[in-house]
Amino acid sequence: MSIVTVQLGQCGNQVGHELFDVLCSDALEGQRKVYSTAGCERFFHQTSRGELVARAVLIDMEPKVINQSMSRAAKCGMWRYGESSHFSQKQGSGNNWANGYCVHGPRHRDVVEELVRREVEPCDRLAGLMAIMSVAGGTGSGVGTYVTQCLRDIYPKSFILNHLTWPYGTGEVIVQNYNSVLTLAHLYQLSDAILVHENDTVHRICGQLLNIKHISFGDVNRVIAHQLGSVLQPALTADSHGVYGRNPLGELVSALACHPEYKLLSVCTIPQMPSSSMAYSTFSWPSMLKHLRQMLISNAKMEAGIDWQVRPAAASERTRSLTGSGFNRSLANLLILRGKDVYSAETGGFEDPALYTSWLSSEAAFNSWKSPVPFNKYEKCATLVSNSQALLRPLDDMVGKAWNMFASRAYIHQYIKFGISEEDFLDSFTSIEQVISSYNQLH
Repeated sequence: MSIVTVQLGQCGNQVGHELFDVLCSDALEGQRKVYSTAGCERFFHQTSRGELVARAVLIDMEPKVINQSMSRAAKCGMWRYGESSHFSQKQGSGNNWANGYCVHGPRHRDVVEELVRREVEPCDRLAGLMAIMSVAGGTGSGVGTYVTQCLRDIYPKSFILNHLTWPYGTGEVIVQNYNSVLTLAHLYQLSDAILVHENDTVHRICGQLLNIKHISFGDVNRVIAHQLGSVLQPALTADSHGVYGRNPLGELVSALACHPEYKLLSVCTIPQMPSSSMAYSTFSWPSMLKHLRQMLISNAKMEAGIDWQVRPAAASERTRSLTGSGFNRSLANLLILRGKDVYSAETGGFEDPALYTSWLSSEAAFNSWKSPVPFNKYEKCATLVSNSQALLRPLDDMVGKAWNMFASRAYIHQYIKFGISEEDFLDSFTSIEQVISSYNQLH
């Protein structure tokens, strides 16, 4: 089954390019025919000349990033984008969600839907659609939300996963918190699951784990692509009978997003290190999984931030408030293990009922996928995708900042002139505050 990816805005197109690079490099590494075939079928189709062409649509309101992505893919020699699978204009959305959602999206709906249809129809079976976008700017967030709405209308029974890049807390765009609130509130009604990467976290990984001195957006995007690829590449589920899972998006949603109130997913991966260090490092599954479990419990996004003092609260206790420094309770977790001796890895620590909400059994809340094939040059690699309280603090911070601006009516006129009313803002605030409340009350 195949996944059609829709890359939206500058961030979405840059992350998407890095993701396809990782997927292709990993699939073609060494003599791994079954794995390679399964991986390529998901994300690429093959021309009569044997070329791998990404199952992707590239959308931006400015042509520069799309042209760069198309050119870089063609030059790499391993894969390329379709020659007519992109759409751009000469004028951007001005970092305004309303401009993207109310103006650019509807204006170009027909051509975008046609581009997606052309990618979907050649698929033998459609596993689902993945939209890659940011929440801070205008095109990625506004047009991205509108396109997701169109995809839901056209493919009502297909799985839709939205991958969101969360802006730096210090600010990239003055109205990024408005854009983020509007994006999340709408996507919560449309998407089956929303997988979030925070720029601040990924930036710390680049500096502290990868030892990158001058961190660029390219470095950040490569880390995101590595983590996304470790989730999306073929793996064996518990009941797959030795056959790689057929529908990765369906299996991901079924494992993690089992309740419509809880759709936010976070990812952490170990190990992550400079390629120059790999040859001198050894990793054991017990050690890796011990660290990964404590990263989950203490809500540490990387090993350097683990708090070993945090312990799961008793099932009878209420969780601490999102402003506390307590234990991170989960609704569901998916552990993906790849590499050497993977079947000897003991995952019982993640089946502990104390990690999970009391109204879902740990057997239902925890799933694991495994593949004996090493990923992205790591001999052993463990990735945890978690539907937990991990995103509560950034979500609450974002809503608080947006509400403070809204209370003083800052920049509201910029949205009203494109068709978003104050009532639309209030509805979005209400929606996200309900999400915060739901996660905060997990017990």
